[in-house]
Amino acid sequence: MGLTSNSTGLGAIDSGLVIEKQHPTDRVIALAGNPNVGKSTVFNELTGLNQHTGNWPGKTVSCAQGTHRYKDTEYIFVDIPGTYSLMAHSAEEEVARDFICFGEPEAVVVVCDATCLERNLNLVLQTIEITPNVVVCVNLMDEAAKKKISIDLEKLEKALGVPVVGASARSGKGLDRLMEKTAGLASGSFSSCPINIRYIAAIEEAISILQPIVEKKAVKNLAPRWIALKLLDYDPALLRSLSDYLGFSVLDDPEISQGLKRALAKLLEHGISKEQLRDKIVSCIVLAAEEVCLDAVTFHKHDYDVRDRKIDRLLTSRRTGIPIMLALLTGIFWLTITGANYPSQLLSQALFWGQDRLGEFFVWIGAPQWLNEMLVLGVYRVLAWVVSVMLPPMAIFFPLFTILEDLGYLPRVAFNLDHFFKKASACGKQALTMCMGFGCNAAGIVGCRIIDSPRERLIAIITNNFVPCNGRLPGP
Repeated sequence: MGLTSNSTGLGAIDSGLVIEKQHPTDRVIALAGNPNVGKSTVFNELTGLNQHTGNWPGKTVSCAQGTHRYKDTEYIFVDIPGTYSLMAHSAEEEVARDFICFGEPEAVVVVCDATCLERNLNLVLQTIEITPNVVVCVNLMDEAAKKKISIDLEKLEKALGVPVVGASARSGKGLDRLMEKTAGLASGSFSSCPINIRYIAAIEEAISILQPIVEKKAVKNLAPRWIALKLLDYDPALLRSLSDYLGFSVLDDPEISQGLKRALAKLLEHGISKEQLRDKIVSCIVLAAEEVCLDAVTFHKHDYDVRDRKIDRLLTSRRTGIPIMLALLTGIFWLTITGANYPSQLLSQALFWGQDRLGEFFVWIGAPQWLNEMLVLGVYRVLAWVVSVMLPPMAIFFPLFTILEDLGYLPRVAFNLDHFFKKASACGKQALTMCMGFGCNAAGIVGCRIIDSPRERLIAIITNNFVPCNGRLPGP
């Protein structure tokens, strides 16, 4: 992501989510997708350096916005956090869901991974329930071709009822077509007719009780069927956001409250409790995704993922997972500590050679002693020490850690250690923040936001304050 005047200095201060349109014809587009599907690559390719970042209001979740000009119209892309589902379980998923539901984007582009399309369609189907203005970007088509996976985009588009575009964002392929479809949908020049997910009979009966009542209320541009389903599902955070958006408390409305009681009673008649309802909903969505992919996706090589599964078993099994993890992390820390000594020594020699020359220069021009001590022995010497000591280990550790993240190994580290951390009432993700804290305590503490539970997050923050920084104990 490029650095701009808006993403540095004062522009980096969290002032809440503000989408400023330069012209009334500007279009706001939400960019959604599962983690690691190339969503950020699509975002960067479309917006280039026309980006700025901030935080969502009241959240520590970062927000990226960028602009792209297409046929004399400015499109503001909002890169919402990666999420597997709109049934939110974390702050990132809440942000993604709330912006799609209540942010009123003109269109939502859902980026999918062509190599595991069926899993990605769960998010697509949930988004379609909220708004018909959805464009599906099937990214990583080149990777799918390598694995002998072919996707019939026309059949997929027909099955979903929304525009579908194939792309390989890293090489820029398909992005022009994506903008064409997105622009047409956002401007209203053509409309879509999305698939209607059919749930089991008991849930459909409950929805049919609530939906007519919801339709009579001022639900703005939200789908009444989706609202009825969410009322049955009862997610307190979503219902609060829904009430704020509509301007009245949904559950306090007498008609809706009575209808909800009758709908829940209908579910109980069929033996479905509130606790079981979400599982039933998810099962129906998964089955719908399987049905959509049945004719559209063809695996010419059925053992295409055998190697990946073998590697996964090797990295996460009880017998080999922990030894490999220890060896890998030990190697990275050894490279960081030992390897940093050499560039640190070179930097130190160069910078302190510069200090001597600066001191001689101040003597030559006859500068007073206090000025020499303040600027050379104070400001310059402190900066020289900080740069020579801190820069080399951070320049080694964080790129190596980033490589592990890009390879998908870090979630496996969290998985391997989750059982042990649970015994201490902590979370396996804390292992990652402790590793980052080894490079820099500040980075480790900031990384604690990936932990969902406030209690476990606090434990991780406290622990990170005692993690050695760059192999040295933190100072007071």
